[in-house]
Amino acid sequence: MSTMKEDKAYKLLAQQEGISNSKAKDLIDKGLVYVNNRKVVIARGNMSAKTKFRVEKVEKVKIIYENKEMVVVDKPAFLSSEEIELQFKDARLLHRLDRETSGVLVLCKDEDFRLKAIEEFKHDRVYKEYIAWVDGDVIEEFEIDKPILTEKHNNKAKSKISVAKGKPARTEVFPLMVVNHKSKVRLVIHQGRTHQIRVHLRSENLPIIGDELYGGRSARRMMLHAHKMRLLGREFISPEPKEYRHIGGGTD
Repeated sequence: MSTMKEDKAYKLLAQQEGISNSKAKDLIDKGLVYVNNRKVVIARGNMSAKTKFRVEKVEKVKIIYENKEMVVVDKPAFLSSEEIELQFKDARLLHRLDRETSGVLVLCKDEDFRLKAIEEFKHDRVYKEYIAWVDGDVIEEFEIDKPILTEKHNNKAKSKISVAKGKPARTEVFPLMVVNHKSKVRLVIHQGRTHQIRVHLRSENLPIIGDELYGGRSARRMMLHAHKMRLLGREFISPEPKEYRHIGGGTD
């Protein structure tokens, strides 16, 4: 046990949990570690040796539907799409969800089906519905039609609105509930650009709760859920996460 008054966050976590330094760093990088309900974001940051950490548990991946062509899963938050793909050796990702986004994720087991499904995505013939909690009052439905440009820095993607260089992107927003200046909204997206919902909502001063990359307040996770998808005549639904039952996502 270190006798230092301060140490690197991942080293302190490793000591507390009885795990390796690399495992501790991985937990922090995945957004699973909290101190006093605030997420630890810098694994190498110095913290008091007396710090008490809380580690979120990742739920198991559940299969929503499976046949010889595809497997559709209910993706838990805090797992990347690529990590889920590794759990299904005979399947390839058809699309991706951000690490902290939960919900419907489709993997293809048949190459002909995958190519057919890609064409459906390309021609905006896939219905994609999300549910989110945002900061702000949403009392009427509206549409966001703003082009998005995605850039990569240090192998990390970040998007922004760019009329000059962005690609077309459209998001429909429907109010579901308003509580204490926080709103639960239903979103239907078209095109599906990188971070489309996150960037579009931020551009309307309605950042997603937990989405600190795009101006959202701190929360145990980013409150964005892929609720429903309709693809090639089939519909897949993922129930809202349990934390959505708490008004405002339990962030107060």
